[in-house]
Amino acid sequence: MGIEDTNRREMLIGMGAGLVALKTGTASAQADPARKLGYAIVGLGSYATRQIMPQFANCKHSRLVALVSGTPEKLARYGAEYGIPARNRYSYASFDTIRDNPEIDIVYVVLPNSLHAEYVVRAAQAGKHVMCEKPMATSVAEARTMIGACRKAKRLLMIGYRSRFEPYNRLAIELARSGHVGPTRIITAEHGFDAKPGQWRLDRPLSGGGSLMDIGIYSLNAARYLAGEEPVQVSAIESTDRTDPRFRTVEDRIDFMLRFPSGVIANCVSSYSSNHNGYRVIGTKGYIDMEPATPYEGQRMMIRKDGQTTPRVLASTGPNQFVGQLDHLSECVKTGRTPIVPGEEGLADMRVIEAIYRAAREGRTVTLDAA
Repeated sequence: MGIEDTNRREMLIGMGAGLVALKTGTASAQADPARKLGYAIVGLGSYATRQIMPQFANCKHSRLVALVSGTPEKLARYGAEYGIPARNRYSYASFDTIRDNPEIDIVYVVLPNSLHAEYVVRAAQAGKHVMCEKPMATSVAEARTMIGACRKAKRLLMIGYRSRFEPYNRLAIELARSGHVGPTRIITAEHGFDAKPGQWRLDRPLSGGGSLMDIGIYSLNAARYLAGEEPVQVSAIESTDRTDPRFRTVEDRIDFMLRFPSGVIANCVSSYSSNHNGYRVIGTKGYIDMEPATPYEGQRMMIRKDGQTTPRVLASTGPNQFVGQLDHLSECVKTGRTPIVPGEEGLADMRVIEAIYRAAREGRTVTLDAA
């Protein structure tokens, strides 16, 4: 959910262009299996520049070849730092010309949520595979449009669920689904931070919503990947102090409950006014606890089983979650495999997010229809 951290006016550049029709590019990314695939990063905010871009140095299958920004100073600074030639530095106005650049195989959209759909569609129409930050869109309708555009262009779409490539989270999924502490009965997932004023995420036209469209998606996605099934019912309560200037247009806290077909219940928290990052899978024989669960680094796992509580420490974690995510899409492009977190995964989250908002707004339990 990193983004271009400039003012709102700059962030909306290009939106008027809409989902314009472009000719699909013809360059192949599969011609040389040994070649590192080239990424273009769209949006040079702190998440892109501090977390994603430095990780290309550790990738085996991916490299940074292009930058897209509305700020010339950023293009010059980061272009020089990463050795990106001037021809591979794009503004939002010149973005569509990436179709003519065979060095670019994948476009990584790291913009505010409301711009995801437009730039994913335009990247696909330019003949490029796409990585898009989470949440993938601001509505189910947008998510479906994005999936359809990539499918039409015969290009892969992957959503940036980095925790799915983090070793402790991968282990937690394996342990939970295999019944390591007995069949799962309850999942708790809580994510929040004290949001500072003046951020794009507090502006609904850019974010599409408040904490649920930002930090809350970690609680939601964790509940889904730990349960290994899709929720069928949702209930929710919103708690927002509208006298707080931060929350003029977006919500602060949403507590929501998901009921899964197996009977598993997930109790989740999304908050912009409390600091927490963790989840727990509770089974009939104990629990699997992750705290912190989904930070950029420093995950910790505790397991209680047979009356004993012990830490689980991985001797070797391999590539970090950012490298794993970047290289996974490159490998999928080369082999033709479907990513483990395709556009459909982002759509599944969006369907539940819309149900959570509806449940909170109407004060009732919402039943989710089959996808």
